Amino acid sequence: MSVRAQHSWYGIERKFVRILQHKHTRRSLLQVHAFMLRNALETNVILFTKFIGVCTSAITMPDPFPGVYHARRTFDNGPHKHDTFLCNIMIKAHKDNHQFAESWRLYRDLRRRDASFLPDTCTLLSLAKCCSLDCAFWEGKQLHGHVIRDGFSLDLFVSTAIADVYVKLGDMVCAQKVFDEMNERSLVSWTVIVCGYARSGEVVKAREYFDQMPEKDLPAFNAIIDAYVKIGDLNSARSLFDGMSERNVISWTTLIYGYCNNGRVELARELFDVMPEKNICTWNAMIGGYCQNKQPRQALELFHELQASTVFEPDEFTIASVLAAIADLVALDLGIWVHHYAQRRRLDKTVNVCTALIDMYAKCGEINKALCVFEATPMEAIAPCNAMINGFALNGCCEEALEFFQKFLCRGMKPNEITMIGVLSACNHGGLVEEGRRWLKEMDRFGLFPRVEHYGCVIDLLGRAGCLHEAEKLFECMPYEANDIIMSSLLSACGYYRDSARAERILNMAVKMNPSNDGNYVLLRNVYAMDRRWTDVEETKDLMRRSGAKKQAGCSIVEVDNMVLEFVSGDKMHPKWDATLPVLKWLQMHTREQKNELLNL
Repeated sequence: MSVRAQHSWYGIERKFVRILQHKHTRRSLLQVHAFMLRNALETNVILFTKFIGVCTSAITMPDPFPGVYHARRTFDNGPHKHDTFLCNIMIKAHKDNHQFAESWRLYRDLRRRDASFLPDTCTLLSLAKCCSLDCAFWEGKQLHGHVIRDGFSLDLFVSTAIADVYVKLGDMVCAQKVFDEMNERSLVSWTVIVCGYARSGEVVKAREYFDQMPEKDLPAFNAIIDAYVKIGDLNSARSLFDGMSERNVISWTTLIYGYCNNGRVELARELFDVMPEKNICTWNAMIGGYCQNKQPRQALELFHELQASTVFEPDEFTIASVLAAIADLVALDLGIWVHHYAQRRRLDKTVNVCTALIDMYAKCGEINKALCVFEATPMEAIAPCNAMINGFALNGCCEEALEFFQKFLCRGMKPNEITMIGVLSACNHGGLVEEGRRWLKEMDRFGLFPRVEHYGCVIDLLGRAGCLHEAEKLFECMPYEANDIIMSSLLSACGYYRDSARAERILNMAVKMNPSNDGNYVLLRNVYAMDRRWTDVEETKDLMRRSGAKKQAGCSIVEVDNMVLEFVSGDKMHPKWDATLPVLKWLQMHTREQKNELLNL
């Protein structure tokens, strides 16, 4: 080759490299490929590798998969399959695009057809990541065998990756074995084994390895705190949290979630207020915590703070939590505003938000709007169906609930425990005794085992229908300890049908379970009063005083100008008390006048 030709060839190479540095579309990539073939540049392994890399990372294309597919076809027809670096780029491209099976298929083909291909550390790390992300158990085992056979067992990075594969697959026995056989361990190796035991619920083992770590990092701290939170040991979690020299958002959010989940919302809010940095997950944890602990007003106030901050935009989980709070407060106008907000943000088509919208409209008495939301739901998920059945039941549309359930079954959908609670609640609200008995028995056909909530619905149904003997028999035979709700419903039924003897038996059991529940005493006292057993009425009052049971004050909630106001009986500390009292007196006087007019007719 002449000197002039060589200089011309080098110029083409440089031009090709400059072209590859531009942003490309699918069409321009084909043009670059044609340029490479026309000038026989595919024989240069460096340039060929650069072209494959550009194809796999053409992020300006609307869909990245055509670039990966084109790279794979070019790779399969190329002359450099023995080059490990090139093969690693192709394997990694499939992995980055979640084509885990393709990564494995390529690796197996290379090992089977090309004896000159020798995997290196990068190859094995990419494959290990594929196994972890795809939860590929047998591929993980096979990869571990290849690591041992090819002599990579002593490689720190590879051994750590294999241990992480077993951790992700939940096989802590093999993960422990790989960890024990490591000649040296990095901070990442220790963190992998600590996180593995923490996620598998073996908190004692996780803490043992955590204490042995030569130095501790944030992921290890967060994993142990999360493990303590999940078992409800918040004191240990807080102790670790306080001992951290550095904390991130995950550390704070995990502990906030733990406090909310255990009913200690005040402590959660204290942490939330002093956090140096928050993300949307933190806001969701705190808003959801208020909803979970029946403090919907505080949830809405915090949601308004989130909107005012303008730092974060509410996501679907925020909207779902806020809608749950609105449903508890029956604040329809505010719920409609949030619905429109979700539509503007295009969040109203997700399962979480659709379910929350259906539940909110149903609890606000707008069952037709709930049905409209359901019919506009683009997916067939069970949660919106459950919300719709419960909504029908809540609004007394019992026949519609059962009809909807039959359509649900005809579509081939399988009910779960929540579905059956809605169905039995519908039977209860409609007084459909035979249907209630039937569907409780039918749960076996769906592979469902009745829980205490299902028994409670049917016991309440039988009690309301006057079948007190059958209700008490089901109460005694169910494989669960009765809760306060079931006890109260039975006592209420006994009171309605004036069965004082049965009421006394049930109250004795209820007192043993929860002596401070004032509602049960009140129900029994009312039964005695209806029978004019005044001595027993006084004894019941005395029993209430001795057991420390106090009648909870009633409260009323009203929505005015998108503001939810709460009034508690006997509370004179309300900020609007001075303005409210004259109105109450006027209403009382007006009611008395109306009553007198009716009596004079």
